Amino acid sequence: MWQIYSKINSVKKIFIISLLIILAPGKFYSGELTVSGEDIKKSEDVNLQKAYFAGGCFWCMEEFFDKIEGVIQSTSGYSGGHLKNPTYKEVIYKDTGHVEAIEIIYDKKIISYEELLDIFWKNIDPFDKYGQFCDKGKSYRSVVFFDNKKQKKIIQNSIKRIEKRFDSKVVTLVWKFDKFYQAENYHQDYYQKNFLRYLAYKKACQREEVLNRIWN
Repeated sequence: MWQIYSKINSVKKIFIISLLIILAPGKFYSGELTVSGEDIKKSEDVNLQKAYFAGGCFWCMEEFFDKIEGVIQSTSGYSGGHLKNPTYKEVIYKDTGHVEAIEIIYDKKIISYEELLDIFWKNIDPFDKYGQFCDKGKSYRSVVFFDNKKQKKIIQNSIKRIEKRFDSKVVTLVWKFDKFYQAENYHQDYYQKNFLRYLAYKKACQREEVLNRIWN
């Protein structure tokens, strides 16, 4: 009986020591810590928020949002449609209702939703109802997704400001967020994994030239 009790105590000690190491990484671990997508999902940090935007090609959307301070992670995917777990080919070639979109996880203490929205506007053509740049079709329409009434109000006010500035109607859609389906792995961080091909695509689309004409 004493041996069993001793083993139980040993297990408890190992568990407590392990817990201390996890809770106090500064004292027990001197290496570099990284944040994975799974870590973010499990995090209880109330400062981490999500935002969803569609601005045509999600490769391009990922690229410029990844550069923004306060953005923890961006993920390419599909949203707004009726088909569950859609594939890229289904979204592009079938009537799924989905658009290419990105999910942004950000720290609201560093960057606000309003600031993210402003960055979004300046990286799309809000007056093109047929798609974005060289990508045309329903799946390439620009959309801002709202998750609550506060976000919806922020979006509506920002649209009014843009329309007043340009004296033109903004055709970017405003949809209530429902579900986000992550795109295939080869789409994630495409601008990094296939840099030369991505660069050629972006240049052919004249994305930067169009943005400069609109916003500068």
